[in-house]
Amino acid sequence: MAAAGGSPSIVEYFGGEGGYRCGYCKTATGNLSCGMWAHSMTVQDYQDLIDRGWRRSGKYFIWVLLKINYCNVWVWHLSFDLHCQLPLVSFSEEPMDSHGGDAVASDFVLRSTSDVSQPELTPLHVESEEKVETEVQEKEEMDNDVTEEKAESGSLQTHAKEEKPESSEPSNSTKNVHATPKPGKGADLSKPLCRKAKDIRRERKLQKLLQNQTRMVEDPLLQVEPQVLLSETSKSKPNQAKCIEDFIFSSLPEDAIHQLEVRLVPVSSEDPQFISSFSQSAALFAKYQMAIHQDTPSDCDEHQFTRFLCDSPLEAENPTNGPDCGYGSFHQQYWLDGKIIAVGVIDILPYCVSSVYLYYDPDYSFLSLGVYSALREIAFTRQLHEKAPDLSYYYMGFYIHSCPKMRYKGQYRPSDLLCPETYVWVPIERCLPSLEHSKYCRFNQDSNAVDDGCIKELDRVKVLHKRTIMPYSVYKKRRKGPSDEASVQQYASLVGKMCSERMLLFRS
Repeated sequence: MAAAGGSPSIVEYFGGEGGYRCGYCKTATGNLSCGMWAHSMTVQDYQDLIDRGWRRSGKYFIWVLLKINYCNVWVWHLSFDLHCQLPLVSFSEEPMDSHGGDAVASDFVLRSTSDVSQPELTPLHVESEEKVETEVQEKEEMDNDVTEEKAESGSLQTHAKEEKPESSEPSNSTKNVHATPKPGKGADLSKPLCRKAKDIRRERKLQKLLQNQTRMVEDPLLQVEPQVLLSETSKSKPNQAKCIEDFIFSSLPEDAIHQLEVRLVPVSSEDPQFISSFSQSAALFAKYQMAIHQDTPSDCDEHQFTRFLCDSPLEAENPTNGPDCGYGSFHQQYWLDGKIIAVGVIDILPYCVSSVYLYYDPDYSFLSLGVYSALREIAFTRQLHEKAPDLSYYYMGFYIHSCPKMRYKGQYRPSDLLCPETYVWVPIERCLPSLEHSKYCRFNQDSNAVDDGCIKELDRVKVLHKRTIMPYSVYKKRRKGPSDEASVQQYASLVGKMCSERMLLFRS
């Protein structure tokens, strides 16, 4: 039912649409969906709709026809409890990009909490390496015996590989370890291949330094200047797991050069902060759309900005047992030194925080604002959970396994995908093997399970006709013209029993 003192949700259903251009796979008719327009919507109704695969864009709600869609689009959410610890992983793409780019071939590496290994200490600090290299006298090293250099090449190669275990690119010392001999020189393949003298000098000096440090540890009376390696290894301890708040809310020094402030602003024409920041926020949206998605100025003017990200059908609610900010639609603004550099559009619902969109200043792309904002919103969800225990999930919308730019969502754990047939949430680890082989999958492995939320009596659907609320059984007797029962049946099956009996289906 509608919230106390509030009005019920009022929607117009448009049925299944013909295929139109998909923003992810770029197929001209690859996106097939059903849609409805919400004149008003309670937060509880939207919560129930999300849990049946619906998502909103402005006041328009969309349900993707998965079985015949070219992309494998799935509704995704992140589940956690108040005390869980989330690993930090690196992402190659920015989150909350609702306009997917061109799909390209890419490998997808899954990461779970247990898979994220602790970073290893490098044997020598970079500054120490540079210091060593500057101390080397080239004349002295060039006079060394060439045979000795070749004898050391094998062990030096292994050491260089261990020097930076996390790097995907070979270090400078390994790029030319095995240079291909020039033709016509009669190279003897039974002997170690020649390497650049600079690489050998550098690596030999590192080995000597390591030997000196080992001797210093074994003989405390030996007066050797302490190096970085000793100080790091003597103090090093296994890294302890940290929760996300340890990273997000770490304090900054008082004399920090830059100041970041995150403001939660209700999307309301009556809110003074929303009004005062509207022009700056709209200008940022236009800058982002034109730079990132190549929109024309008319595609992202203030009218489009308002329609897309400011017009929300959600009725704000402030129950006593809810979060202090209440439920509804919000803009989470990121202010850096008095300037908005990013805005995360979110809906706060009874059981989740739903991410709608993110736009940011392209000049600050180097800050990875997509990843940062996602982590901030996860931490914010955990804060809300303290006051409203039922609010326990973070929804990031659709997961598209075939689109590399959308796969980043699978790196946040633990997370679930919505089964498109039974509408139950299934851990993503159980879903991914099926998605590798088929674009459409039933995630619920119980073959006997059915949609428990489906409507069984179509006559119980609530209809708003000529400003009068009535059950569908009454409306269809008054209706003139051809029957619309097939359309109403499809609507009821997609929104489910609870919503079809609460929301008002507008009929002219």
